[in-house]
Amino acid sequence: MRKTLFEPIEIHDFEAAIFPLPSHRHTYYELVYIRKGSGLHHLNNNVFSYNIGDIFIISPEDQHYFEIKKQTHFTFIKFTDSYFSEHKMHRPDALLLSSPEDIMRNKMLKEVKLKMDEPCVSILRNTVENIVAYNCRNDIASSPLVYYQILSILGLIREAAQKFSIRLDKTNPDKKELISYIHENIYNPELLFAQNIATHFHIAPGYFSAYFKRNFEISYRSYINKYRAKLIEKRLLVPSLSIQEIANEFGFNDISHLNKTFKKYKGVSPSAFKKSIPKLKN
Repeated sequence: MRKTLFEPIEIHDFEAAIFPLPSHRHTYYELVYIRKGSGLHHLNNNVFSYNIGDIFIISPEDQHYFEIKKQTHFTFIKFTDSYFSEHKMHRPDALLLSSPEDIMRNKMLKEVKLKMDEPCVSILRNTVENIVAYNCRNDIASSPLVYYQILSILGLIREAAQKFSIRLDKTNPDKKELISYIHENIYNPELLFAQNIATHFHIAPGYFSAYFKRNFEISYRSYINKYRAKLIEKRLLVPSLSIQEIANEFGFNDISHLNKTFKKYKGVSPSAFKKSIPKLKN
């Protein structure tokens, strides 16, 4: 099921004990604010509990529905690509790096439940109420006032995203940039801890591993270990390098740690591999 919006923007404000739609997709964007009630929000492959004051962002790629546990008052703010394009003259310079569309389509924002503290909680509530109050006007689609209210909501979402270190300047780092960073820092294990590399690339640390596997079809830890084992193999070909020196170069705590990592991916210990190398004849 895929729902279509025929106006640039529509505001739906209603209460329900049973959500009126099955799991569905849209051809448009939605900001969904919970004014009261509780239940579960099924979004893509995730399930989030919801309560009063929560907000969710939905883009055309997403599939979702609400499972209501306690009668819920929803505010749905729906808009199309044309709504954003028609207001480009009102767009602040700060949005050049991350447009409203970029924020709404950010996949990592669909992997976490955004949390806000005061005064942001009150500002969000008041902003949504302002938009609902203005909905009685016929010119809502062309109103700069409503547009700036929506930008205010996106600004609050941006602040909430920072708590998860989610990158919003562009939705994801370039794959070559990420791999290049790994290769450049392969000798510095601390920089390659999932927590640290996620923070460096502005990705939610708790979801970095899932992001990496989805994009590279291999787990992050396996990639690191396989690449490191490949480099260690090259070092073992150098007769003048001892195994201890190689362990120090790659930041292993001791030789046994190096032995375990190398044997897992090459099937033999470093010393056995080194002995198997044909010696050059004079």
